[in-house]
Amino acid sequence: MILIAGAWITLLLLGGGLALDRVLSNAVTRNFDDSLNYVLTAMVASAEIGPGGEVLLNRPLGDQRFLEPNSGLYYQISGPDFEPFRSRSLWDRSLQVKQKHKDVEVHTYDSKEFGDEPLRVLERDVILPGSPVRWRFQVAQSREALDSQITILRRTLVRSFALLGIGLIALAALQTYYGLLPLRKVRKAIARMRSGVATRVDEPLPNELAPMVDELNALIEHNETQAEEARRHAGNLAHALKTPLTVIMNAATANAEDLPDTVCREATTMRRQVDHHLARARAVGRRGHAHSRAEVWPSLEAVERAVGRLYPDVRIDIAGPKDLSVRVERQDLDELLGNLIENAAKYGGGSVFVTVMGEAGAVEFLIEDDGTGIPEEQRQHIFDRGARLDTSKPGTGLGLAIVRDVAEIYGGTVSLEESEDLGGLLVRLRLPAAVD
Repeated sequence: MILIAGAWITLLLLGGGLALDRVLSNAVTRNFDDSLNYVLTAMVASAEIGPGGEVLLNRPLGDQRFLEPNSGLYYQISGPDFEPFRSRSLWDRSLQVKQKHKDVEVHTYDSKEFGDEPLRVLERDVILPGSPVRWRFQVAQSREALDSQITILRRTLVRSFALLGIGLIALAALQTYYGLLPLRKVRKAIARMRSGVATRVDEPLPNELAPMVDELNALIEHNETQAEEARRHAGNLAHALKTPLTVIMNAATANAEDLPDTVCREATTMRRQVDHHLARARAVGRRGHAHSRAEVWPSLEAVERAVGRLYPDVRIDIAGPKDLSVRVERQDLDELLGNLIENAAKYGGGSVFVTVMGEAGAVEFLIEDDGTGIPEEQRQHIFDRGARLDTSKPGTGLGLAIVRDVAEIYGGTVSLEESEDLGGLLVRLRLPAAVD
């Protein structure tokens, strides 16, 4: 940033300095030429034709330098077939008459005809009254004074612009340093968090960085929540497996007659617990994906085909818009819908109706069956792990518990109601809609 600012400042100052040098140099040169033009006009006004047709000045010019040899200020009047009328300052020299003019305008040019004394020359052709000759009036002055003024001007410009550039670059460097200082504070705060000294970035920072710090703290909190959930799930799983393992070890130690049955029963219990916690762990791990998204209709069709093969005698109808999406991983959405639709097909009377609808920021699924339903006082209990109201059919009793846990992980809800159309159970699943 400092290098870019320095290069840009240098480029701008260089361009501005060159432009200003051109303007001021032209102004000084123009003022120099105006003074010579004043002398040239005075010469033309004072000129007259002598008795022999030669040109004369009826009054001397006011500048004393015209009388001093090699003073640096000269004039000359030239005409064809006449000796040039020169100022005494020219001494034994004369101004060259080279340029051919066919007008009476003033012409200005630089000349090096005097060797080491460069000249600034103004000349003009004039036809005086009483003479048919076109006279060339010339005024010349050494460029030493003009070049000295331009040199002083340029030296002042270079020094001023160099000082200005150094000041601007130093200011840009200070601005960059202090502007990025809050980021260094954030870096140090992150280093303290990594070393365990702090848990959040809590230093006061500018408003421009506050949203970034808030998001960083939210990310840290999210990771801490996931870590805490992982620890809690590991503890719950260990606690859930501890009792069945104790029962198996006690039965094995006592050489119980029903040891095989005990092992099978407790192993089934442990498998249910492992399946449940693995499902939660997968959902928690995928929840952190910022781009979690699943199309609703393809998932419904896939679940319908799978459940239809398991229960070919059950009729499954699906209704609703086909362009809805939810902020859930596709695997978790399939698991949610698969558990609910499979339960409806398993415990219903042969008909399952699934309705999907979009609402403000959410997608709602209504899964209805024509079974006997669930009494209202038992609807909350059915979400407990291992709870089963109908033990005559195979199952682990984890389906609704997994549905509730996974839905809550994604910020959704699930509730049980009575179906008004089919008379059985109605499961209302609500999940956050995906934002395009």
